[in-house]
Amino acid sequence: MPNQTHELAAGPLEARHLPEAARILRIAFGTFLGAPEPETFWSDRDYVNGRWRAPHVSAFAATRDGGLLGSNFATRWGSVGFFGPISVRPDLQDQGVAQVLLGRTMAEFEHWQTSQNGLFTFADSARHVGLYRKFGFYPRFLTAIMAAPARQVAMPGGASLFATLSPAARDQVLCDCRAMTHAIYDGFDATDEIRAVDTLGLGNTVVVEGTAGIAGFAVCHHGPASEAGAGTCFVKIGAVRGGAAAAADFARLLDAVEAHACSVGMGTVLAGTNLARREVYEAMAGRGFRTAIQGVYMHQRNEPGYCREGAWVIDDWR
Repeated sequence: MPNQTHELAAGPLEARHLPEAARILRIAFGTFLGAPEPETFWSDRDYVNGRWRAPHVSAFAATRDGGLLGSNFATRWGSVGFFGPISVRPDLQDQGVAQVLLGRTMAEFEHWQTSQNGLFTFADSARHVGLYRKFGFYPRFLTAIMAAPARQVAMPGGASLFATLSPAARDQVLCDCRAMTHAIYDGFDATDEIRAVDTLGLGNTVVVEGTAGIAGFAVCHHGPASEAGAGTCFVKIGAVRGGAAAAADFARLLDAVEAHACSVGMGTVLAGTNLARREVYEAMAGRGFRTAIQGVYMHQRNEPGYCREGAWVIDDWR
């Protein structure tokens, strides 16, 4: 009989794929980063199950003959889309698996009609940057994922936790947060992230009041089911309203994050910002945050989006 062609295909990541997707992700990143035991790399966090369950995330699988070869996740924050982590079995590197996944991901961005699309990758990897350039992404400023010890500070006045609010108060917070991020970048909306962290039990969202409603928020992950890592309170997305009070409100927001981290037994705060947001980076460095992971954001069409001075945003597109 003639040889059959076993085609590589990309489609939805299914529930049956999840354990293998998590294993491939650990091995792929562990191998690339030189971990002594790639099988157990990142075993203290979960980048697969939470994203697969989140309604604002699309999860994709690359398969051949029913077997899983790799996966990717596309996240939508309103008009902002980003993808990752993308992972492929190490023995199948440079065989087109990532490109098939990226083709499916780009179709999802097109379907969503997101105006700002991007990704985080290793700044020193010409192979990664070259791959994403093929899909129209351009490397811009470095992004610093920064860590600092969580200080024992009092929760500042006007700060609260989303999970403790009444349903009516939650609705108002979501409305205020949406308006705040929309003012930073047209259509930017992280409220689905706030809901998902609450619904899926991945952490909590810290909210800080200002003189005109919500002044800032930070979506915090912590615990083994989250993306944080052991002993870590990880800020996936946070923002402060711009204006004359932005620097002071940002300091209050970080105080609230530290207070929350200590209250749930997390000794480290991890938060990232793109270095184009000079004020944010300098404010974090001034508080003792130091870069733990350095990468680069790549943007479709080389558009700045909300990675600019005056945008008081902390985020992580990994």
